[in-house]
Amino acid sequence: MRTRRGIARLVQEFVADLETRNLSPHTVSAYRRDLAQFERFLGDLARGEEPELKHMTPRAVRRYVASLTASRFARRSVRRKLAAIKSFARYAASEGFVTTSPTAGLSGPKLDRRLPTFLSTKETERLFATPPGTTPRALRDRAVLELLYSTGIRLSELTGLSVGDVDQRSGTVRVMGKGRKERVVPVGRAATDALRRHLSASGDAGRQRPLFQGTKGARLTGRTVQRIVARELARVSEARHLSPHVLRHTFATHLLDAGADLRAVQELLGHASLSSTQIYTHVTTERLKEVYRKSHPRA
Repeated sequence: MRTRRGIARLVQEFVADLETRNLSPHTVSAYRRDLAQFERFLGDLARGEEPELKHMTPRAVRRYVASLTASRFARRSVRRKLAAIKSFARYAASEGFVTTSPTAGLSGPKLDRRLPTFLSTKETERLFATPPGTTPRALRDRAVLELLYSTGIRLSELTGLSVGDVDQRSGTVRVMGKGRKERVVPVGRAATDALRRHLSASGDAGRQRPLFQGTKGARLTGRTVQRIVARELARVSEARHLSPHVLRHTFATHLLDAGADLRAVQELLGHASLSSTQIYTHVTTERLKEVYRKSHPRA
C-alpha cells in the first residue's frame, strides 16, 4: 500500500481518468470542485502541510461531512460532495494506494422528498395562449418553450441540440442525455410548428449549426434559457424557482395524469432508474387526494 502520495496529484489523475469516460463536462467539473474543497479541508487538518492519503482517514471524512452540515450546506450538496469522495476513494483503492476505503459505511444526510414544481393544465394553456411575436428572437424563445414542454428534455440537452438533431418529417428529436446516452424523443405538432417558424426566421440552417443561437451566433447558453423560461413562466405562475426543469416536471406530470405508462415516461425522460420517475406518481396521487378532500362530502 502506497500511502505517501499527495492528495492533489492523485486527484488530478482521478479527474483525468474521469475525462476519458462518458461523463458530461459539467459532471467532471463538479467532481473537480468538490474534491478541491475536500483537499483544502485535509490541508487544514495537516496544519499547512501538503495533505497525503494518510490524512484521508474515516475520522477526517466524518469531520468534513460534519463541517459541511455546520456550514449550512444543503443536504443534497453534502450528499454530492460525499459521493465525489467515495468515487475518489474507490479510485485510490483500484490503483493500490489504499486497502480499506475511508468512506466505508458512511452515508450522507437523508433527503427530504420534495414534490417537484409544475404548471397546471390551465397555467400551461395560458403560457401558450398568447401568439408569439414576429421577430427572430421572439420566435426562438417560443420554440424553446414549446420544445421543453413537448419533450421534457433537460436544459443541457436542449442547449446541446444542433439543427440536424431535429427530424421534422418524423416529428422527433435526437438528444444526448446523462452519461452521453442518446435517445430519440417525439415532438408534438405545436412544438414542430414553432421550430419550423424559428428555423425559417433564423436564416441559413446547416445541420451542424446550433438549433438555438444567441445574438452573436454562438450556441444559446443555459443561463440565457433560464432567463427566458423564468420570464415567461412568471406570467402564469406564482411559484418560486421557475426554471426550465419546471417544464420537464410539467411534461411528466401531465403525461401521467392522462394515463401514460410509467416506464414509457421513464424512457422519454431518459431516467436510468424507474425510482427517479416514481416521484411523479406521488405528485399525481397528492393531486387526487386534494380533489377528494375538496369534493367529497365526508372527506
